[in-house]
Amino acid sequence: MNSTSQEPFDDRSLPSYLRAVGLAAPGARLDVEPAGDGNINWVRRARDPATGASWIVKQARPALERFPQYRASTERIVFEERWFRVAQRVDARGVCPRIVRFDEERRALVLEDLGDAERLDHALARGAEATGALRAVAALLGAVHAATRDDPSLAPRFRNDEMQRLHGEHVFVLPFAANDFPLEPPLRARAERVWRDDGLRAIADAAYARYLEPRGALVHGDVQAGNVLLAPPAAKLLDAEIAHVGDPAFDVGILLAHVVLPGLARDERARSAALACETWQVYASACAVAGAAEPAFADVARYAGIEVLRRTIGAARVAAVARTDVALAAVDLGCELARRPPASPDELAARLVRGPA
Repeated sequence: MNSTSQEPFDDRSLPSYLRAVGLAAPGARLDVEPAGDGNINWVRRARDPATGASWIVKQARPALERFPQYRASTERIVFEERWFRVAQRVDARGVCPRIVRFDEERRALVLEDLGDAERLDHALARGAEATGALRAVAALLGAVHAATRDDPSLAPRFRNDEMQRLHGEHVFVLPFAANDFPLEPPLRARAERVWRDDGLRAIADAAYARYLEPRGALVHGDVQAGNVLLAPPAAKLLDAEIAHVGDPAFDVGILLAHVVLPGLARDERARSAALACETWQVYASACAVAGAAEPAFADVARYAGIEVLRRTIGAARVAAVARTDVALAAVDLGCELARRPPASPDELAARLVRGPA
């Protein structure tokens, strides 16, 4: 369902709303500023300078905020709130942000303000210690996947088809078809080999079909490092607008891809390999504790390889592959993981350290 009576907020009307719903005191003067990247939803920080209280307000609108050429149901924020509610039941480490208020009619989600907490991708890019954050996120994913595995009641409540397909096109289709994304000549030449590779495209197509199947477990759908903040007690996982019932291997594969890419950029393959292995082990242990089997590691690794390609020659290139030599190495790694996914984390680590065959 799409809200037909939705009133969009703006920087002038948001303080009135927060006062009207009782979050801010009557007559309080609030400062409003953009928060985060705001790629999908309208996102603002509202702060009461007199008391120090502050909130993050997200509002879903038919056109995506940063990419208005794309439109999707505003119900995506309903699914996000539902994912947080389900995840909070098994969130022993406090990885989910605190929900302050949800206004389904206005398609508005008010969350705790995490201030200037650093993003995980930025921390990994500078080589900071991020083991605790990755362990916390991996443990939450394992607990959520185990708690929701094969639950027939969830698929009808998470029919997030528009966002799932929009995201899926960017992950599984655009990186494997000729495009005009700004790629430097050596990288474009390498990308053209990917685009001409019918076998690799068939692998991506099969992975896409599996990603779309409404069975498996409740997945977050976008566990990239940019959606993780280093905030007490260890990390906060944000932005569950793509939440749906599907393949749990997808969530873990996306996360591992974003662990591996900074290691390529910093020429710290062994370190990133160890971090990826530990992240997987924490996830698998969380599944086991809850009495559920983890997905096959080869499926996880294949999704990771596809995400590496997406982040290198697709529409969402990341800073880690800004250097051409790193980007070329990432394409080689992504292709190898997609074609011949390792069956174990130890095999993944070995391949990362030695480089693509």
